[in-house]
Amino acid sequence: MTQAPTARQLAGTHLSVQLEDIAEAQELLRGVIVDTPMEHSRALGRQVGATVHLKAENLQRAGSFKVRGAYVRMSRLSEEEKTRGVVAASAGNHAQGVALAAKKLGIKATIYMPRGVALPKLAATRDHGAEVVLHGSNVDEALAEAQRSATETGAVFIHPFNNTDVVAGQGTIGLEILQQQPDVDTVIMGIGGGGLLAGCAVALKQEAARLGRQIRIIGVQAENAAAYPPSLAADAVVPLDAVRTIADGIAVGRPGEIPFEIIKELVDDVVTVSEDAIARAIIFLLERSKLVVEPAGAVSVAALMEGKLHDLGVDPKSVVAVLSGGNIDPMLMLRVIQHGLSAADRFLTVRMMLKDRPGELAIISKIIADTDANVIGVDHSRIGGQLSMGDVSIEINMETKGKEHSALVLNSLRSVGYEPVIVH
Repeated sequence: MTQAPTARQLAGTHLSVQLEDIAEAQELLRGVIVDTPMEHSRALGRQVGATVHLKAENLQRAGSFKVRGAYVRMSRLSEEEKTRGVVAASAGNHAQGVALAAKKLGIKATIYMPRGVALPKLAATRDHGAEVVLHGSNVDEALAEAQRSATETGAVFIHPFNNTDVVAGQGTIGLEILQQQPDVDTVIMGIGGGGLLAGCAVALKQEAARLGRQIRIIGVQAENAAAYPPSLAADAVVPLDAVRTIADGIAVGRPGEIPFEIIKELVDDVVTVSEDAIARAIIFLLERSKLVVEPAGAVSVAALMEGKLHDLGVDPKSVVAVLSGGNIDPMLMLRVIQHGLSAADRFLTVRMMLKDRPGELAIISKIIADTDANVIGVDHSRIGGQLSMGDVSIEINMETKGKEHSALVLNSLRSVGYEPVIVH
């Protein structure tokens, strides 16, 4: 993985997607998509020790990069295929990308989505004019039903990543990155099935080789949905038994064969990040860059914040992190913010046992106030299986300023005899 690609690999005579394919896809997409902005992040740059820009594909039409590949794939259907319509399966971004592309091309689209799909994503897909069929409890079950339907009805199945036209369409982001940030030397982005990373790898590596320079490309997966590391180690696609992550946009248990062949040749490294790191990255992007980014789109920033470049021994000068999508369910956003604040030690919940006597709560409140923490909730109970007569259980939710401030609050309570237990 870390060995530099050979000249033959960069020429890509054996790869199924070429730089010319991506350039043609870019022409097809003119007037269809928006050239998403490149946002400079000084705060992230200070953490990384390099210039960092964010490719804000969360601001793309339909809220993610998926419309690129979907449109390129569907625009190349024959007229006879277009009359048969298309079918796809997705929990969100691919569904919206296919629905929008179908609307623009005048093609009937049927999208299979799992029954538990987030309501905003369901509504957005329908708003683009697609027929939505709810089936199964997860994307794999919806995918199997979509493929069965395509076989039965003759509709064209639009795969989310395992197709050369889709890969070429997603690769147009790589060309935009070079046009917007010509001095980039490191590009980092998330991986699900691999279409985005594969397409960008071809665009970036082959264009850089043409210009006589090198660009390092790093993929990022959620650690509980990381199919690429074992597959790359085995030099063959290795499916996972299960995936479990808040980053539903990259919760793919089996890499696509077409992207995999490209990624194993051209991508320099693949790293993983934790759920806590993803949550912290989403909050960072909200607070410091004023960008709403879904978990799958934030994994690139999570990797930078976790020091993954340093772990790899990479010392970049100019980094671009791709924010691949912004379609986040508001209810998930609420949970992520709460979890992210807790993971960043900015939200502290403690439980303590007190004596049931007047003034006890006032004493605790003063201690917390003196540390400059902000109490936002108190749960006070005299009843419970572990409570004795005369005891009270109290749970306090408070805002803090970080790890050191949380430690100050806890030490202040302990210094006067209380025994706070951190709940989360």
